[in-house]
Amino acid sequence: MSGESCVGRPLFGGALSTAFPVRFQDVSNIREVPDHQEVFVDPARDESLIFELLDLKGEVEDAGSALWFLRDIANEQDAGDNLVVEHSGTLELAGLRFGDTPAVAETAVGQLAVSKGRQGREAQNIVRLYLANIRLKNAATDVVITAYEPLLINPLSESSTAVAAGPAVPAEQAGCLPMSEIFKLAVMNFNVHDWNLFNGSA
Repeated sequence: MSGESCVGRPLFGGALSTAFPVRFQDVSNIREVPDHQEVFVDPARDESLIFELLDLKGEVEDAGSALWFLRDIANEQDAGDNLVVEHSGTLELAGLRFGDTPAVAETAVGQLAVSKGRQGREAQNIVRLYLANIRLKNAATDVVITAYEPLLINPLSESSTAVAAGPAVPAEQAGCLPMSEIFKLAVMNFNVHDWNLFNGSA
């Protein structure tokens, strides 16, 4: 087990919060990020965490909603034909409750080949994508949390300038928490502090 600890992190101006390691930097300090997203990245490992607020997809069933979003992201990234779904399930959130019932996130994990930015297929990296969907029906919002873990960095990828090409160094070997654990902690610690955030902004 690594000595890396997770710290509380405010999201969307403190209206939401979660917890993950300090090595993940807020991308909005470097480039513009859409208002409905919060993006954090560890450039040294090319790992990222993304929190998105989307209009509730009423046509998507609750059971399996994470798989739906996983496939949607794969298609958006031109990786629909190579997505391999590894796992799907649920996680109970520690702090967020609806009445007496703890909120539950649908989760899905898959492997896919994706290119950075505008790079073509010849520069694809193999990544594991962890995805959770928290359905805030009272706020007509789908919260989508995604975590990207590179498994194999292509020598032609932009990523290879910051992270060595080839198989990614295992997290434990680098003294880091594995992405699977970071994802779980980020989801289970997700909480809403100000529901006004969703009034017309999500």
